[in-house]
Amino acid sequence: MTDQSVQRPLANVAKPSIALRSRLASLMTASLLALLAACSSTPPEDPNSQAALEKLYEDAKADIVSGSFDRAIKTLERIEGRAAGTLMGQQAMLEMAWAQYRSGERVQAVATLDRFLKLNPSSAAVDYAYYMKGIANFNEDLGLFGRIARQDISERDQQASRDAMLAFRQVVEQFPNSKYAEDSRIRIDYITNTLAAYEVHVARYYFRRGAYVAAANRAQQAVKEFQRAPAAEEALYLMVQSYERLGLKPLRDDAERVLRQNFPESGYLISGFKSAERPWWKVW
Repeated sequence: MTDQSVQRPLANVAKPSIALRSRLASLMTASLLALLAACSSTPPEDPNSQAALEKLYEDAKADIVSGSFDRAIKTLERIEGRAAGTLMGQQAMLEMAWAQYRSGERVQAVATLDRFLKLNPSSAAVDYAYYMKGIANFNEDLGLFGRIARQDISERDQQASRDAMLAFRQVVEQFPNSKYAEDSRIRIDYITNTLAAYEVHVARYYFRRGAYVAAANRAQQAVKEFQRAPAAEEALYLMVQSYERLGLKPLRDDAERVLRQNFPESGYLISGFKSAERPWWKVW
């Protein structure tokens, strides 16, 4: 058998066409590219990951600093929803309350703080939540917290002041060593004076209209509840004058004796109501 007879069958084997070879090469190239892409691409970041939440939190804080409170609130709401039950979620709620307060949404701020206190009663930030609740409830135009308008603060609705005082008292009574306790005490004293002034304002209103019984009762209530408040001086004088008008001299004498004992240099005993030209709260 010659070499030529051995090689002839091989010569008859069919070879792939040029088109088929080109198609196979294209498929191999595409597969290789897909494999390389799968190996080198980074999977999308989990929106609930710690890194993603921290990025959102930093964005929200930056918005608060720049005064973009509405945008910060929306971002913090997203964080709270994704990180519910975590420290990050708690912090987001507190920051949200602050942003709402700064944007003038006081009712929403108080609601957020109440929700925080309900969901996190054992949180280390409970004292701050109560303190912020007091701040949010406090009238921004009251003495320590803003400029006084022409209207006497004792003439305004006092419910917000009462709510604020309750919150501040919770700080002082439940967390006496809190860094917010001392400021809360100062604010409690100021609110107490405001509420006393309100009671005296109402008693004065009754007195000027000849309702002396109502005036005496309201003044007596102010003295009973707010003995150490500056307004107690005028309350006692109102009692003296009301009892005088009613012809109740024993009660008048008792009220005057208490007035002289507690305020021996009272201007009311010298010049009457003219001594009340400068309200106690206009000291700033």
